[in-house]
Amino acid sequence: MTTLATRQKLSETARNLFVDLAIAIGFLITLQPHFTGMILHEWLGISLGGAFLLHILLHWRWLYATTSRFFTKLARQSRVNFVLNLVLLIDFTIVTLSGILISEEVLPLLGLQGSHDMAWRLLHTISAELSVWLVGLHIALHWKWVISATRKYLFGWLPRRKNEAAPQASSAA
Repeated sequence: MTTLATRQKLSETARNLFVDLAIAIGFLITLQPHFTGMILHEWLGISLGGAFLLHILLHWRWLYATTSRFFTKLARQSRVNFVLNLVLLIDFTIVTLSGILISEEVLPLLGLQGSHDMAWRLLHTISAELSVWLVGLHIALHWKWVISATRKYLFGWLPRRKNEAAPQASSAA
């Protein structure tokens, strides 16, 4: 029997999976401005900033609970995850703000002038490249959840294979 709390928990997991997949796909596309063109790169980058904030809001309870226990009793993996998430927050903030500051398409569309300072461009490039590594680590830390949720919500309609390596009863002579 499925309770309301279980159904709500499942739908929350599915929602998180689909938001995370959208962020991951958008992130990968945004990393390739030579394929998308600058205007799409900039709009996707701004959208990813909003999606990243949504991701934080969806995990607000964990963030609050972990922050309040950070200097007391907290599992090592949660502490590492928290620090990585904090570094990701700082890095994504730098990528987004520097991207807006050097905008060649969005700011002029709004009647504003972007910065032509190479320091901002370099900061944007370095922080974007760092974000690839940080996102990779973030996914690695959550790999079991990613696989489990993907199997359940994206491929749950596929029939399950029976375990072919099932132990067989041995006959004693």
